[in-house]
Amino acid sequence: MTINFEVRRAEPADAPSMARVHVDTWRETYRGLMSDAVLDDPALLDWRERFWNAALTDPRYEQNTVAVASHEGTLIGIAMSGPSLEGADEPQQLYLLYAYAAFHSSGVGTALLNAVIDPTTPAALWVADPNPRAQAFYRKNGFVADGAVKIENDVRDIRMVRTVNAR
Repeated sequence: MTINFEVRRAEPADAPSMARVHVDTWRETYRGLMSDAVLDDPALLDWRERFWNAALTDPRYEQNTVAVASHEGTLIGIAMSGPSLEGADEPQQLYLLYAYAAFHSSGVGTALLNAVIDPTTPAALWVADPNPRAQAFYRKNGFVADGAVKIENDVRDIRMVRTVNAR
């Protein structure tokens, strides 16, 4: 699929739209993996908007890199990286990357990933399991599962790491 899209650094004014993308893509991605009570919580959008406002304005998050993708003036994807939370060998961690399912396989995900983590930088991330599409995307971008597993919000996550640029 070929579409025109733009990837840029996120700005505080993007927070409401980023929250909408975050909630919508969670619902697309995690329905059946995560509790419907969480996904359908009426407070979820406000909670995500507060999160993005903080991520884009609070000095505690100044080491993070946040990017958005837009198509025809509407946000279609979001990504955020920052210092590794686990003190691992990988200095960077991808905290999140979401794009609407309608834009999967369009290059948006790769552009967002590369906007928040240089493709030659070692990095780590956690991805839901099962989530074969996302895991294949990360493998294509040089990440491999390292055997670490955690359960968060009743969702099993596996860690994937990129030690060198494998492309």
